[in-house]
This record gives sequence, structure tokens and C-alpha cells, in this order.
Amino acid sequence: MINWFGYFKALHLIFMVSWFAGLFYMVRLFVYHAESDLNHGINSKAFRKQYLIMQKRLWKIISWPAMILTLVFGFLMLYLQPFYLSLPYMHLKLGFVLMLVLYHLSCHYIYLKQKNGSSIYSSFQLRVWNELATLFLVVIVFIIVLKNELDGFYGTVGFLLFGIILFIAVKLYKKIRKAN
Repeated sequence: MINWFGYFKALHLIFMVSWFAGLFYMVRLFVYHAESDLNHGINSKAFRKQYLIMQKRLWKIISWPAMILTLVFGFLMLYLQPFYLSLPYMHLKLGFVLMLVLYHLSCHYIYLKQKNGSSIYSSFQLRVWNELATLFLVVIVFIIVLKNELDGFYGTVGFLLFGIILFIAVKLYKKIRKAN
């Protein structure tokens, strides 16, 4: 008999990695796009055009399909093993996955704004936004790996501290860039 659950789990993980890679790179392209006027002067229009081409390809060929396939294979696993839905850690994970989908949709909004030339975010704001995907990745992986071992209080404090450290790192990077 074929172990469909194992195949679905492997595909779920593969597409999850692709989804996060797409999100990380997409927001990085948002930053480059936002900085194109500052860094490229007379060539900024050409750079913005190239960033838009790269964003469109990444978003439509990798990020959206990877998100959809991650969700499809995740739901197929839950369909095959519905008892997972009775486990508290799965509720927590699904809550963070929902927030990740909302993050993805907000990135789509930013993509459309940059595409229309009406982006409202600075490169610093976008750098901070980029770290949110890192936080989602860390939280979701810890929830799945530790399952019911994850203490709610210490887990929350740990993730908040990790988020603060990421924010401080972004601020330090901004300070170092300005100094150079």
C-alpha cells in the first residue's frame, strides 16, 4: 500500500521551503526597488523596470504556486490523518499559517503598489517587514518540531525576544549603512 501521507508530507515541506524562499527574495526585491532612486540615479528607471520583471516572475511562477501547493498538501495530510486537528499544537500552527497567508497577501499588495509606481513604504520599513517572514519560519518550525513540549509562556517570551533581536539587527544594519 502506498504511504500517501509520507508523500504529501515530503511535498508539503518542499513547497514550504519554496514558499519561504519566494517570500524572502520578494521582500528583498521590494527593498531594492524602493532604493533604486537613491542608488542608481539616472539609471533608476531601468533598474525599477528590471526589478518589476523579476518580481512578476518570482511572484507568479514561484511564490503563489508554492503557497497554494503547501496549503494543498498540508490539507491533504489533515484529510488523511484528521486526528491531528484535535491536537492543540496543530491549532497553534494553523493559526500561524493563517497569519503567514495574510503576510503573503500583504506582500501581494506591496507588489501591486510598486508595480503601479505608488509604493508607500521606505526601504527600512521593508527590511523590517522582511524579518517578519523569518519570525514566522522560526515559530512554525518550533511548533512542529516541539509539538506539545513547547511551553506556552516560555515559547511566547522566546519568540518575542527573537523578534526584538531581529529588529535590533535591522536597526544596526541601517546605522552601519548610513555610516558607510
